[in-house]
Amino acid sequence: MRKAMVAGNWKMNGSSKEALSLVRGFVELQQAGDAGDSNKVGVVLCPSELYIPQVKSLLPEGSGIAVGAQNASDKLSGAHTGEVSVEMLLDVGCEYVILGHSERRALYAESDAVVAAKVRQAIESGITPILCVGESQQEREAGVTMGVVERQLAAIADLCGIEAFGKSVVAYEPVWAIGTGLTATPEQAQAVHAGIRSWVSSRDAVVGQGLQILYGGSVKASNAESLFACEDIDGGLIGGASLDAGEFAAICRAAG
Repeated sequence: MRKAMVAGNWKMNGSSKEALSLVRGFVELQQAGDAGDSNKVGVVLCPSELYIPQVKSLLPEGSGIAVGAQNASDKLSGAHTGEVSVEMLLDVGCEYVILGHSERRALYAESDAVVAAKVRQAIESGITPILCVGESQQEREAGVTMGVVERQLAAIADLCGIEAFGKSVVAYEPVWAIGTGLTATPEQAQAVHAGIRSWVSSRDAVVGQGLQILYGGSVKASNAESLFACEDIDGGLIGGASLDAGEFAAICRAAG
């Protein structure tokens, strides 16, 4: 049975003081039982890379909370000013890295090929990628949602092999629902999640059935339960709501 996961993407928000307050607040809620059963729900916090060591140091031993990064280079070292490698992330305690987020694809022109190269580097280095896929509003209205998502998945399979999905988490994030307040209905989200699982399963049934697929797109405590009740939605990649310890804890509780 797949374990649920909730990952908090803090994006370019926060300060050292705010990170301290947020992590402490969430840990207190978790210890009080207000963030669900940690045996049933894996939690990942993805702060700015500057605060990764600090966040890691604040997590009590046995909390079950992992730390992830929001991006990584497809190179391991060299003359790549401003970039951070997956091995550097591992060195400071990261277990996960978000790759292919819609903001990276749209604002920083990351192509499917670039994202695939990053995924390969992460897997080869032993860090788990949270691979983001999803369509724009225009693509949804044109009826090509699954074509877009399958193209993004195929870039990974072509470069890394279908077995890469056995070492990854996939997050479906409709671009039109990122930071807009709009959310896919549970039926819309489930249809795409089922399509993703079917695409992977048609190439490797074991990998497809074991793949964790998260939903990302304006998830809040108020809509989390209905989304997470869907058969193929295994949790969420949470943006703005992850910056509120109480809201994030409620989402984690809903995932359990």
